[in-house]
Amino acid sequence: MSAPDGIGELLVAADPAGSESPPADPRHRPPRRGRRRKGFVAAVVAGALVLVCASGAMAYFSYRISLDEKIERIEDPFADLDPADRPDPAPVEGAAAPVNILALGSDSRISAGDPNAWEFGAQRTDAILLLHLSADRKSAAVISIPRDSWVNIPGYGEAKINAAFSYGGPSLMIQTVEDLTGVRIDHFAVSDFESFTTLTDTLGGVEITVPDGAGGSVRQAMTGDEALEFTRERYALANGDFGRVQRQQAWMRAIAAKATEDRGDLLKMSRFLEAAVGSVAVDEGFTMDKMLELAVSAKDLSTGDIAFMTVPYAGTGRSEDGQSIVLLDRAGFDPLMQAVAKDELPAFLAAHPDAMDQLPDVVE
Repeated sequence: MSAPDGIGELLVAADPAGSESPPADPRHRPPRRGRRRKGFVAAVVAGALVLVCASGAMAYFSYRISLDEKIERIEDPFADLDPADRPDPAPVEGAAAPVNILALGSDSRISAGDPNAWEFGAQRTDAILLLHLSADRKSAAVISIPRDSWVNIPGYGEAKINAAFSYGGPSLMIQTVEDLTGVRIDHFAVSDFESFTTLTDTLGGVEITVPDGAGGSVRQAMTGDEALEFTRERYALANGDFGRVQRQQAWMRAIAAKATEDRGDLLKMSRFLEAAVGSVAVDEGFTMDKMLELAVSAKDLSTGDIAFMTVPYAGTGRSEDGQSIVLLDRAGFDPLMQAVAKDELPAFLAAHPDAMDQLPDVVE
């Protein structure tokens, strides 16, 4: 499927799941509370803001303030991290730096819809996505880390990676991902996947390319509810949760494509922006001005320049206490993350075209 050219966007979504019960006693200080939050739907917001800016500086200024006030913020999740223990930022060449956003998602607002209302053991995030925007603003990536990946969680030992949010909230989740990947996280966000139904419907629906049953493919039009049902299917898919992740990424890609197609319709884009900011939950440092700055710098990025992939994994297994887990393929995982950390991902993907589990044009 060829993607239309347009404004650069980054998107986030969720991967529903269940989880085992956490330990009874917390060993990590919970994050400080802040204003109530709903969830995160990343970033088409940033790209679409360019359209508003084009309609006039004064009008945009007022609109930007209105939108910024509607975004709920997560109180600084980086404040509790020791700078000495964090990965180094990627080297900066030129005027811009690469940007890495850790995005979490859930199929339920109960588990991830209010990160500032975190309680030990009460929440697990069902999707973990690393969003990478290159320093030259010519490429981006949405990288899914399976929620059941068996990793080391600082202070807790080995556990499923989605337990980090349950044990220590946003700060421990960031620390866990940085320790695992060696990639420095610049911003943090949370969402519930149902928010995408509203975004889809404000665009008048989306089209997702699926098999036609005769060996070919067809572009299937879907409303928000239909797309949500499509992405929630798991048991009928040959590769289960991994297939569902691909369906969710296909929905993200379709939203990005439709948003760029409709970018000249300012009324539709304003409605889209209103819906998007009503779903956005980001760290307090990720202001609307920073989103706009990213959008302007990435204005030539198209959906075809965004790579969607799942990190290399070696299959599934069982932990010593009987949990069903995903085993990461560190031989493939570590070089991938080194490429992200060094902002060399396009060259790495070009050199290893068959090694990464990238989103195909047609999704089962």
